[in-house]
Amino acid sequence: MAQLKTAISDTGLDALRSGLTGPVLTPGGPEYEDARAVFNGMIDLHPSVIAECRTVDDVRRCVECAREEGLELAVRGGGHSVAGMGLTEGGLVIDLRRMHTVVVDPESMEARVGGGALMRDLDATTDRFGLATTGGRVSTTGVAGFALGGGSGWLERKFGLACDNLLSVDLVTAGGDRVRASAGENPELFWALHGGGGNFGVATQLTFRLHPLPRFALGVLLFHPDTGPGVVRAWRDLMDEAPDELGGAVIYLVPGPEPFVPDTLVGTLMCAVVLTCAGDARTLRDLAAPVTRMGPEAELLTEMPYAEAQKALDDPPGYRNYWSVEHLATLPDEFVDLFCSRAHQMVVPSPTQHIVFPLGGAMGRSIADYPVPWRHAKWSVHPLAMWEDTADDTRARQWVRDVREDTKPWRTGDVYLNFVPEEGAERVVAGYGVGNHERLAEVKREFDPDNVFRRNHNIWPAQTGYRPPRPRGS
Repeated sequence: MAQLKTAISDTGLDALRSGLTGPVLTPGGPEYEDARAVFNGMIDLHPSVIAECRTVDDVRRCVECAREEGLELAVRGGGHSVAGMGLTEGGLVIDLRRMHTVVVDPESMEARVGGGALMRDLDATTDRFGLATTGGRVSTTGVAGFALGGGSGWLERKFGLACDNLLSVDLVTAGGDRVRASAGENPELFWALHGGGGNFGVATQLTFRLHPLPRFALGVLLFHPDTGPGVVRAWRDLMDEAPDELGGAVIYLVPGPEPFVPDTLVGTLMCAVVLTCAGDARTLRDLAAPVTRMGPEAELLTEMPYAEAQKALDDPPGYRNYWSVEHLATLPDEFVDLFCSRAHQMVVPSPTQHIVFPLGGAMGRSIADYPVPWRHAKWSVHPLAMWEDTADDTRARQWVRDVREDTKPWRTGDVYLNFVPEEGAERVVAGYGVGNHERLAEVKREFDPDNVFRRNHNIWPAQTGYRPPRPRGS
């Protein structure tokens, strides 16, 4: 592909504005700065143009414009990418946030979701019918990017990954064509969309399978950090034998002012056990007993709608963010000690979270061959650094890298790419698996041979003689 330009021409801008039903924003305009802000405050990119699309035809025109003008193209849904993939420097952003409609069919138990919908849009709509599908762990994540990247969330142990519940995707391809991918239409593309992310086109609508979820309960137990190793071991043993209904995490964090948090704990480092239950409060209390009897400093165990629980755990936007992830087959005592010790190097106070998630359950039993090799791990270690002062940049990033290094003797090498910034080609291949990556590259060659959709964890189109970089140790 020819060298990309960093500014749209006046002629191209006039044509785009006359052809779109949604607003077209450029630098210096009154809404531009707000429109280019994303979740990660470290991302400071300045697109030449941001097109707020309202229709599929708007999206098609934007793809055609980017190609005609020689502009890099980025696609923004929720803007939650830690790597800032929803923006581009000098290029064109397809902003899908106005395409956020969610329609539920309670008879077929399916939801049709616009490409710009957030998790809160999906959850609020399905909740009215006592239904749900696997969402993320906060309400502000974009549904499309989340699901196309595989989709790991609180309900995965009960209902599988988000991509396991994906029934179809409507795409605008690099050539401006409208295609549908499902088990019966473009099945190879449909396979690729189960983890391959935004590499193959702009997802304008996704259809999901829904499940009955009449009741949901949330637990948050706060322990003094010095008791962390014992608490994490007790929680690990609980989750090793837990039914699919129980999920959650251990999170070292700094609690803010909440009704159940004593004032003396606000702003201090704590070890939190988060418990999510696809059931009622009594079920949660019974299941949580091995941890609650350890005497938390503060405790919340309550039944609430799933959509409200998602909002209760939201991360604040606008902070500087740097995250990563590693997966483990086991969670031995030696690692537990390292994990708990490393919490004391976090930036405190800050919204930083030092997390271990349990995987397993329904997601681990799936026999689907989708390109999400990390689904068969037992544990996910997710250092999520969030801070405000630029003076803490080096410290926060190094802490994340140190957490990854701590996992080295036990990690599987698989990567959930939704959780990572740009960490190099080897990590991208590890996110899909070597064989899957080669297959994905063939799909990429068919639907995006010029790599128009490159603002993602990128898969290069297959080329004669090309071999992807193999992850170390493979």
